Amino acid sequence: MQSFTSFSREAFTAFREAARPGPVQMLNLVRLHERARYPDEREASGADAFAAYGRISAPVLARLGGRILWRGDFEQALIGPGGQRWDVCFIAEYPSVEAFAALFRDPTYREAMAHRQAAVRDCRLLRFGATEAGAGFAG
Repeated sequence: MQSFTSFSREAFTAFREAARPGPVQMLNLVRLHERARYPDEREASGADAFAAYGRISAPVLARLGGRILWRGDFEQALIGPGGQRWDVCFIAEYPSVEAFAALFRDPTYREAMAHRQAAVRDCRLLRFGATEAGAGFAG
């Protein structure tokens, strides 16, 4: 099974080139390693390493105007490849494409990323733009 843990330079460039006014929502689906994989071989669970990522990165997210819109526990996939499960599921909102891009220039966030990289076995990061909510499925 192929796994994904970070975006390519090409995907990030396309993300930035598709900038538009207004907020950006990012759906995060994350599967963790049972044991974190730190280069220095320190011992921690994937959950503990991801929690360290969250603690360190939260002030950066807030300083850039970002926030967590929704967080939930994965229960079941009804449509899609069988056997996929996600340990961490949330939607983060950033005030702009540039605010999201600024994360990766921040030294504190870069420190947090070491924990994320050790923790994450597989993930999906999907960009959305909000539209008006309503009673129907089609807009």
